[in-house]
Amino acid sequence: MSGLRIYVPRDAAALAVDAEKVAEAVLAEAKIRGIEVELVRNGSRGMLWLEPLVEIEKDGTRHAFGPVTPHDVEALFDADWGDHALALGPTEEIDWFKRQTRLTFARVGVIDPLSLEAYEAHGGLKGLRRALGMTGAAMIDEMKESGLRGRGGAGFPTGIKWDTVRLAEADQKYIVANADEGDSGTFADRMLMEGDPFSLIEGMAIAGICVGATRGYIYLRSEYPEAIHTMREAIRIARARGVLGASVLGSDFAYDMEVRVGAGAYVCGEETSLLNSLEGKRGVVRAKPPLPAIEGFLGKPTVVNNIISLGTVPVIFERGAVHYRDFGLGRSRGTIPIQIAGNVKFGGLFETAFGTSLGALVDEIGGGTATGRPVKAVQVGGPLGAYFPRSKFDTPFGYEEFDGEGGLIGHAGVVVFDDSADMLGMARFAMEFCAVESCGKCTPCRIGAVRGVETVDRIARGDVDAIPLLTDLCDTMTDGSLCALGGFTPYPVMSALRHFPDDFHANAKEAAE
Repeated sequence: MSGLRIYVPRDAAALAVDAEKVAEAVLAEAKIRGIEVELVRNGSRGMLWLEPLVEIEKDGTRHAFGPVTPHDVEALFDADWGDHALALGPTEEIDWFKRQTRLTFARVGVIDPLSLEAYEAHGGLKGLRRALGMTGAAMIDEMKESGLRGRGGAGFPTGIKWDTVRLAEADQKYIVANADEGDSGTFADRMLMEGDPFSLIEGMAIAGICVGATRGYIYLRSEYPEAIHTMREAIRIARARGVLGASVLGSDFAYDMEVRVGAGAYVCGEETSLLNSLEGKRGVVRAKPPLPAIEGFLGKPTVVNNIISLGTVPVIFERGAVHYRDFGLGRSRGTIPIQIAGNVKFGGLFETAFGTSLGALVDEIGGGTATGRPVKAVQVGGPLGAYFPRSKFDTPFGYEEFDGEGGLIGHAGVVVFDDSADMLGMARFAMEFCAVESCGKCTPCRIGAVRGVETVDRIARGDVDAIPLLTDLCDTMTDGSLCALGGFTPYPVMSALRHFPDDFHANAKEAAE
């Protein structure tokens, strides 16, 4: 056997299932056999049930094996990395992967995340070079034409936000990337930062050039140590190679950036809480107006965008706004990296154009539940998202489409529950989560969530007369909270009550009997 190029992911999901030991075993076995191996530590392909997914390149084609344990490595070498029980065939021919439309995640799992040469060989920096030759107004037109909207949950048009900052007069402006990915069942931000960090750097640089910002920050949650390391190293490399600094790619534009690590508060995913934390203050929500686009970080005009939004910008400037806009449904343009998690057979990241039905995502792509039991509910949009029953599985994945059904797509996390789930218990969890994570600034959230837990506990004891009180409390939280934490907590509570009423009346029936 001649020299081999073998790929073993360094993504946190792969590391959690012994990818590091697999990599060590590959090198050790190759040394014993006297085989020269080029070991590439790539990101994850997103098929998490197959991690560690090891790939070997043969005649220019990557072949996948997984999930591989350290004990499998010897046998894989014996089989010449061919006919083996773990063999999955060419990676990009695996049906789950083949069905995707990968734009934002096109390089993730493909390249060494910290190789700028590999990044450029796969289209990297083309968007930035194009942007350097455009006016700010032309760049805004491109962004608006693309239809890109905030991928963090709000879905606000990115081009409009950028234009507000561009037109604001100030001696300093900032770009802030919100990497405080705290929603349950979400991991797209982490995967992009660990698997293709230069795409985020390029997107932030394009944003800075467009709006006149010379400084940027990535606010990254402390629970992501691998992402923190990878982003910091990528920034160092980009700075050394002239992608960042006083002269971006030799141009007259200056732009530099750094990583700032959060302290673990869920509410700091809200942009104004994030900015307070970034300034060294307590992470509490700011009243709006003024908007961060007018008075943001240190009181200056600031673009605050999600990681996926900024990581998609290079695609738009490389391939053109029309190319990106032509994917999607209605006002939801382009692609969305959907994270499928929970009690599901095939969990992972699936990037596709907006418009796929929820049922297709759960039943066909996710493969149903891991337990084999019927699906009872699906929560979309993190812990503040609504629970959808099977009767709503025809809903297409899109901002307005989910809103019309009483839900939200949020950061596109899809968490699956089988028929053993207690939806009264899930409603209690939503209120308890809000109570624990509330910044405490507004009364409807700070006090309302505590009273919500108490009210759900009354219902659990059989007091169904407390249900109208729970409904009234949810209305108050929705209408009176300063941010989405208190304002959206009623989504999971009321959707659980509306679609699974038997779970709320069960104890009352038992008491009556």
